[in-house]
Amino acid sequence: MNKPRILILFAHPTQHRSEINKPLFDIAQQAECVTAIDLYHEYPDFQIDVEKEQQRLRDHDVIVFQFPLYWYSTPSILKEWQDLVLEYGFAYGVDGNALKNKQFICAVSAGGTSHAYSAQGHNKFKIRNLLHPLEQTANLTGMQFLPPFVLFGARTAVEDERLAEHVIQWRSLLTKLNNHEFVSDSLQDVDTINSLLAAADTNSKV
Repeated sequence: MNKPRILILFAHPTQHRSEINKPLFDIAQQAECVTAIDLYHEYPDFQIDVEKEQQRLRDHDVIVFQFPLYWYSTPSILKEWQDLVLEYGFAYGVDGNALKNKQFICAVSAGGTSHAYSAQGHNKFKIRNLLHPLEQTANLTGMQFLPPFVLFGARTAVEDERLAEHVIQWRSLLTKLNNHEFVSDSLQDVDTINSLLAAADTNSKV
């Protein structure tokens, strides 16, 4: 079996202030079997080349949305990308099966703590619940939705010295995606994929 080809669609409108997402994107650009696209750089005028983006989707097996969580959703260019690229007849509807059986995952940074993203926390919902529109997009288009890869408390991650561990998990995630190591059907009750990566890292050190 050929290794999957991973497409990362990176959306961050203020990269000059990015302490988390930009380093992860830089790593992804050097990773094996990864195509890493900076949407704000590629389309500064928001004039998205639909045919080019649809071909990128055809050419890859794993689709990653990488973004900071803004108002419980994606930055605007990623929503524009979805609205234009995921057309009827291509991504869904009659003969719209171009994305069928591909894997889809969100790599997200969130300013609040993990507790803030809980029923008892400030945001009232788990982060996977807040990503349900994207999960349903995966369902509608026939993709396999994987639990999100999340860094909570992103605002203080550098000063709290948590970025290095997140980078290790990011590298591990890309490797495991590349090696077909995740089966979405077994991850329905997993809130974030980080716990699986942490467990795998711990086991590798035993």
